[in-house]
Amino acid sequence: MVREFKLPDVGEGVAEGELLEWHVEPGDTVSEDQVVADVETDKAVVDVPSPVNGTVRELLAEPGDVVPVGEVIITFDVEGEAPTGASGSQAAEPRDGGEASAESEQDATDSASGDGQGGRVFAAPSARRLARELGVNIAAVDGSGPGGRVTESDVRAAAESDDASDDGTDDGKQLKSAVSRIDDGEGGDGKSSVGDGLKSAVSRVDDGDTEASPSEATGGAVEAASRDRTLAAPATRQVADDLGVDIDDVPTDEVRDGQAFVDEAAVREYTEAQQRAQEADAEALADDAGETETAAGGEASETVDAAEGDRREPYAGMRRTIGEAMQRSKFTAPHVTHHEKVDATALVETREKLKARAEERGVKLTYMPFVMKAVVAALDEHPVLNTQLDEDSEEIVFKSDRNVGVATATDAGLMVPVVDDVDEKGLLQLASETNELVAKARDRSIARAEMQGGTFTITNFGAIGGEYATPIVNYPETAILGLGTIEERPVAVDGEVVARDVLPLSLSVDHRVVDGADAARFVETLKEYLEDPTLLLLE
Repeated sequence: MVREFKLPDVGEGVAEGELLEWHVEPGDTVSEDQVVADVETDKAVVDVPSPVNGTVRELLAEPGDVVPVGEVIITFDVEGEAPTGASGSQAAEPRDGGEASAESEQDATDSASGDGQGGRVFAAPSARRLARELGVNIAAVDGSGPGGRVTESDVRAAAESDDASDDGTDDGKQLKSAVSRIDDGEGGDGKSSVGDGLKSAVSRVDDGDTEASPSEATGGAVEAASRDRTLAAPATRQVADDLGVDIDDVPTDEVRDGQAFVDEAAVREYTEAQQRAQEADAEALADDAGETETAAGGEASETVDAAEGDRREPYAGMRRTIGEAMQRSKFTAPHVTHHEKVDATALVETREKLKARAEERGVKLTYMPFVMKAVVAALDEHPVLNTQLDEDSEEIVFKSDRNVGVATATDAGLMVPVVDDVDEKGLLQLASETNELVAKARDRSIARAEMQGGTFTITNFGAIGGEYATPIVNYPETAILGLGTIEERPVAVDGEVVARDVLPLSLSVDHRVVDGADAARFVETLKEYLEDPTLLLLE
C-alpha cells in the first residue's frame, strides 16, 4: 500500500514552504518520526518527520520547490503491506477529491515525459499548476531557473507565445475601425461589416439593442445607405455639404416619387451617430494600446536579463516573506521618519560602570536593554506609538503589552525576535533574553511564537555602521525606532565646544495613526531617559 504524505501546516498561518533538503532517497527504509526533509517556512526552518514506518517510494518535489501546505511531497510503501505494482503517485491512495489526484497524475506525467535533467521537468508545483491552468505542456518549456527549473514566468511566456501564434492573423482585424469599414467600401455592397465577427467598438455598443435608432444608439455607427440617387431640399444638401456628409449615405425610410427622401434632421442624426462611433472607436484603440503597454511593462518588470557569470537564486522562503512584509508595510502605511540626535555621554558612562558587573553574572550588557527600557518609559507617556490599526473594524488598538521586537540581521535575512513584557523586567534580564533570542534567530532555531506579539520594534543598524535611516514599520505596528552608531562628536555645551558621545535616532511611524507632532514628542521623552539613564531607575 502506498501512503501519500502531504506537507503539513507547520506553523500558524503558514501557507507554503520551500523544500530545502531531502534526507532520504527512494528505497530508503524510514521509521515513524524520522526526519525526511527540511522545509523553510515563514522565518523558520522546520523538520518534516515521516508519519509511518515504511520505505520511501517517490519524492514528489525538488529542493528549491515552494510547496503549498497540503501538497503531497513524498510517498511511502507502508511497512508490512505489499506495495502495489503501479508506479509513482498514480498508484497512491485517492487524495482529497478527484481533482487533486488528477493533478498528482499530471505531475507524474509531466515528470516522466519531460526532457529536463534526468528525464524530469524541474518545476515548482505552482508552475506545474499554472501550466495545467493555461494548457501549456510543461515538458516543452525551456526553464530559465537554476538548473533549468521551469518557473511560472517561463510558463506564462510559453502560454503567451502560443496565444500569439494562434491569434496573430486576427490582431489587425480587431484593431480595425468599424467606421473605416463602412467608409472604405469593403465587400463592394457598401454595407457595414459589423457582425462579421470583427472586433469593433461600434458593435459592442449596439449589441443587444439592434432596434435602437441612430440617435438612441449612442456611440453606435449607422450603416451607410450608399444609394445612387437621393431626393432632398437644397437647404438639406447645403447642411450635408457643411457637415461633410454624402447625402446618398444618409439612411431614411421616407420615399417621394419612388426615390429615397432625406431631410435635415436625418442628416444631422446620421452625422452625430458617425461622430459617436468614431469617438468610441478611438477609445477602444486607446484601451487596446494601454493594455499592450501595461502588458509590456509588466513583462519587463518581471524579466531580468542575466549575463554570463550572473547568478540566480529563487526569490522564495524567508527572502520572499521579508520582501512581502516590507512591501505591504511600505504601500499600506504611509511612512514619515523623524530624525534626532541624543547626547549619550551619560549612557555610555553608565553602561561602562555596569558592564563588568553584568559579565560577572554571565550577561553581556549592550546598549539595547537601556534603549528598550527608555522606549517603554516613553511609550507609557505617548501610548499612540504603541498601537496597531485594525483596518477591518476601522479601529486603532492601543496595546496594553510592552513587547519590543529587536530587528536582527541574519544570514537568511532580517528577523525580529520579540522580548515580551519589557516594562516588567530589569536590565540584566532584558539583556539575557535579548541575547538569547538574537542568537536563536541567527542560528535559525527560533520558534515562530518568539517572533510574534510585538507592539514596537527597534532596529540597530548602527551596530553595522551608519547614522540615519528610514526604517520600515513592522506592520501592523505603527512605529519603529532606528539606532545609529554612537560616536564621539563636537557638541556646544554652555558656549564651549566639547567632545560628547552622540546617538542618532530615526523614528518611522504610520502617519495614518501617528502625527508628526506625536513622533517628535515621543523622541523628546526618549532623549530625556537616554541622556540621563538614572531616570530609568524609577521605571
